[in-house]
Amino acid sequence: MGSIRIKGLGKAYRQYPTHWSRLAEWVLPWGRPRHQLRWVLKDINIQVYPGEALGIVGVNGAGKSTLLKMITGTTQPSTGTIEIEGRVAALLELGMGFHPEFTGRQNVFMAGQLLGLSIEELRQLMPDIESFAEIGEYMDQPVRTYSSGMQMRLAFSVATARRPDILIVDEALSVGDAYFQHKSFGRIRDFRRSGTTLLIVSHDRQAIQTICDRAVLLNHGQLALEGAPEEVMDFFSAMIAEREQNTIRQEQLADNRIRTISGTGEASIAGVALLNEEGKPVDVIETGAPITLQVTVDINRDIERLVLGFMIKDRMGQAIYGINTHRINRPLENLRAGEQVVYRYSFNADIGKGNYSVALSLSRLDSHLDKNYEWRDFALVFHVINTRKPDFVGCASLDATLEIKHHQHIAEGVATDALSD
Repeated sequence: MGSIRIKGLGKAYRQYPTHWSRLAEWVLPWGRPRHQLRWVLKDINIQVYPGEALGIVGVNGAGKSTLLKMITGTTQPSTGTIEIEGRVAALLELGMGFHPEFTGRQNVFMAGQLLGLSIEELRQLMPDIESFAEIGEYMDQPVRTYSSGMQMRLAFSVATARRPDILIVDEALSVGDAYFQHKSFGRIRDFRRSGTTLLIVSHDRQAIQTICDRAVLLNHGQLALEGAPEEVMDFFSAMIAEREQNTIRQEQLADNRIRTISGTGEASIAGVALLNEEGKPVDVIETGAPITLQVTVDINRDIERLVLGFMIKDRMGQAIYGINTHRINRPLENLRAGEQVVYRYSFNADIGKGNYSVALSLSRLDSHLDKNYEWRDFALVFHVINTRKPDFVGCASLDATLEIKHHQHIAEGVATDALSD
């Protein structure tokens, strides 16, 4: 199994005010420096343990791709060290190592050798590569005739033709169609179960939270946060929504989970409760029971439009159900400072047993990315039990009904159940 240890890693590029400055420094190397250093990454310390899956997130320009390139050796660090144990396979830039005039089959041999595979190994693996890529006759066509999705299919198939000790995947998978994305992540999960160490860069919250054990957030070239995937993704979502006068803060709950709260504060959540049929607050409910989510909102400054949304998430942070007042055409308009609004969403808890949390959003339109008054993760945590229905598996209670028709077997014109001694 592979491991990665990164200590004090940094990458800086030289910036020159003019082309003449670059020339002067080259011609007169003993003279004064004529450049300034622009640090893309600075003081990065990360330990990735054998068999662990680490997600790397951050806005564009945060340094994610530069970090992966240094780990794979395509870019050299300015400071710090990287220690790697095990064979690395990387899928960074789409079609990296492919020659557009060569066929897919020829490119497999070239790209495969860059990954350390021999010609004989690639010949043996070729049927599996073709089968997984599913590009048919295009395998023997020039790569310049490929769509971006086809290039990704072939690149992923080559990179994962043999299970590596360490697999590094950048955003390239986002190019493919839904079918191949599902197929690719299935192979990644299989590798994980077999002990492959995984580094994955993605903006896909579901991918990070379902695959990764841990996540790190890069911001302006520095390590801004490290922790559980859900905690990091919550903070990242809040950071994306940040605007002028926005604040982001995190609170530790009684069960040690981290709650992220962000927003401008023009409207804020004053209270939230889950009510049973009698209108009493509860934190344990029965599958299928009618419940009401009550949210009290304070209006702190005049607001032209207010939308309340909620999302129920399972213990892994995956969305189970979400809705807001914009989507049901019930926004409130022209609210004044000092007002208070009480919302009550009523529904049946048709979900499976387990722990769930509720995230709340106060915004101007459909998304809190437009105007975020307040976004609050773990606004409420509740537990679902099932003592009245069959013990089903999964997160949705569909109440499937069953009909069975048992037909008698007819042989040579005689019903079997009509035979007797």
